[in-house]
Amino acid sequence: MSATLTWIDPPIAQPSSELLDLAGPYPLLASLLSRRGIQTRTQALAFLDPRHYTPTPPTELDDLGLAADRIERAIRKRERIGIWGDFDVDGQTSTTLLYAALQRLGADVVYHIPVRKYETHGVNIPGLQRFIEQGVRLVLTCDTGITAQDAVHFAQQNGLDFLITDHHTLPPELPPALAVVNPQRCPANHPLRSLPGVGVAYKLAEELHRRAGRLDDLQADLDLVALGIVADLAILSGDARYLVQRGLDVLREAQRPGLRALLQLAEVTPAQLNETHIGFIIGPRLNALGRLDDANPIVPFLTTADPTLATVTATRLEALNAQRKLLCDQVFQGAQAQLRQNPRLLDEPVLILSHEHWPAGVVGIVASRLVELYQRPTILLVTPPGQAAHGSARSVEGINITAAIAAQADLLNGFGGHPMAAGLSLPAERIPEFRRRLARTIQATETSKPQPELQIDAYLTFSELTLELIETLERMAPFGPGNPPPLFASRQLTLESVTPIGKTKEHLQLLVRDPDGETRKVLWWQGADSPLPEGPFDLAYTARASNFRGQLSLQMEWVHARPLERPTISLPQRPPLMVLDQRFCDDPLTQLQEYQTQPETLIWREGDAATSIAGVGRAELRAAKTLVIYTTPPGLKELQAALNIVQPETVILFAVQPVEDSLPAFLQRLSGLIQHVLNKRAGRIALQELSSAAAQCEWTVRVGLEWLAANAQIVFTEQAGIIELSKGAPTKNRPLPELQADLKALLTETAAFRAYYRRTDAQLLIESARD
Repeated sequence: MSATLTWIDPPIAQPSSELLDLAGPYPLLASLLSRRGIQTRTQALAFLDPRHYTPTPPTELDDLGLAADRIERAIRKRERIGIWGDFDVDGQTSTTLLYAALQRLGADVVYHIPVRKYETHGVNIPGLQRFIEQGVRLVLTCDTGITAQDAVHFAQQNGLDFLITDHHTLPPELPPALAVVNPQRCPANHPLRSLPGVGVAYKLAEELHRRAGRLDDLQADLDLVALGIVADLAILSGDARYLVQRGLDVLREAQRPGLRALLQLAEVTPAQLNETHIGFIIGPRLNALGRLDDANPIVPFLTTADPTLATVTATRLEALNAQRKLLCDQVFQGAQAQLRQNPRLLDEPVLILSHEHWPAGVVGIVASRLVELYQRPTILLVTPPGQAAHGSARSVEGINITAAIAAQADLLNGFGGHPMAAGLSLPAERIPEFRRRLARTIQATETSKPQPELQIDAYLTFSELTLELIETLERMAPFGPGNPPPLFASRQLTLESVTPIGKTKEHLQLLVRDPDGETRKVLWWQGADSPLPEGPFDLAYTARASNFRGQLSLQMEWVHARPLERPTISLPQRPPLMVLDQRFCDDPLTQLQEYQTQPETLIWREGDAATSIAGVGRAELRAAKTLVIYTTPPGLKELQAALNIVQPETVILFAVQPVEDSLPAFLQRLSGLIQHVLNKRAGRIALQELSSAAAQCEWTVRVGLEWLAANAQIVFTEQAGIIELSKGAPTKNRPLPELQADLKALLTETAAFRAYYRRTDAQLLIESARD
């Protein structure tokens, strides 16, 4: 979080004696509970321990009894039920839960999750036609359907009954379905109000199982409920919190082979799993399937007993997640480039950015990053030529983005969502008018433009910040919307050291010292490109108990630094850069000759081209007026590094494929390079030089060396960027399947970047890669 924030000191709390007794030696727990509206021991126990919470009857959801009646009739009459889901994690888990629950009760059931490449959110008529062809007589939606007016009419005209379970914002008029089950129909403070799609699906399944006398059979599905609630960022209050608490207990048992395989690849110990693992590890992998591919295989993945199918699908999810991260980085860099080119966009109360080549599946994720960075609603739109613009919106607390978008409905093809997020579509030529009108709407909803605030829960010295304190406060978990983790602050710190970490060094581990001389390590996720404090500073952070490799420790995470003397921050102005695009020329080798004789020109080429074309690899890059990029780089980091070193005035882009990015081709090439190093260079080579010869990222080459070592082909060590190679017995290595899965994911990420490099706008590509 890098925006300017106003820190709000902890409010004065006077917890009751009941809470102080419950908190024991740590009164901060009592104060935090009191500030969150919990005053009595009974309320505290219901909040802290799901065994003391009384769940709300499912039938308090309007129309749920009607929906259960119709489903029971379908089961008795052997009518086929068609479940219509959605492609995000909430929709995936909703679909899986209903499919498994109805099958358990004897239903004849099929399902469909829209494929994002061809379909949008919501129920569409071609899909209903396929349901009809499959013999479906009853349509049951989950996590979608609340605006499906046309779909309901079509179904009814074709003799299908229609049941809607959803949680998104209610339209002015509900669809004429047989039942519309949506917690938004409950009063504002109702304990079921914050349920997302999977919570509504669970409540329907709960009522059906209660009627069948099989409630105990449903407990195993609570892991799906926890996944969907946390991944959908639902408010963790009432039944939603209770279901996550119980679902986490089920998740920690890891009974599903699919989730067990996913956790193994992600190196997560099931017994130590908490809500952050769902939000940052499990959820993104499941979401990657829906964002970049077809999410329908998620149902067999989450229900299979076959470990082979589970492992194959989990490996695929790992590769898609790597591709998703690459695409997110590319779109984020592109958005930042647009803001550098037009800083006046930051004067508006809402950011609206667009590009024709942005992948629709990740713009919502990037919009969230920009909201965090700039503290204002953000909309990212994809504008393919000749098609309608479409994209995602994310908001900040206090601004209902869906309501603001709804006020411009006459400009739109369609929209939907909830207060913090929305999807929309509109003609591309209407984007400028939409930007102006939406800005006015958002300004009108603000009495005055609020200064972003950061509520501090407690100021602590490092000596007061103990593992025992944090373990006590962990009783308040799961944390999330409606129950944020406690935010601590420490004053007058100094920065002792900074260590980049992560596969691509995108994160930081910082050592900070307080005035008493005590030091603590702090993690700053995605902090690599952010400015660091230059003098004494106050730090706001969260702290959790971490169990890494069986070692319990305190983990601090950087949230915001407040310099004791604030510098003036302004967007840097960059000198103009000329970009010439030769990526699609018919004869790149002949075209290259035109530039080879020009003065102060550097030709960067890698892989196969290094043996036939005069030029330099990564290790030989130096300052020059003109940089010719002949072969496609393996990743954004390598492209950024080259531009930073050369500092060119002109960049000429070719797009010659340097090597084949398949696993067999990579291993064959790496093996040949290693043999050459062993025979001709006494087994010694710089990692950068080896990576350039392989035309791959350094991390890919490292993992490739691990793979060869695990196959007893080589022994290697790395020190200060130098690789020492020899033949001999292998040292202890990671399991081969794990290494192979990592390699496939890394090579998939490289192939995705090379494809992006070839197709995206040349000027945007280079500008977004400049630091």
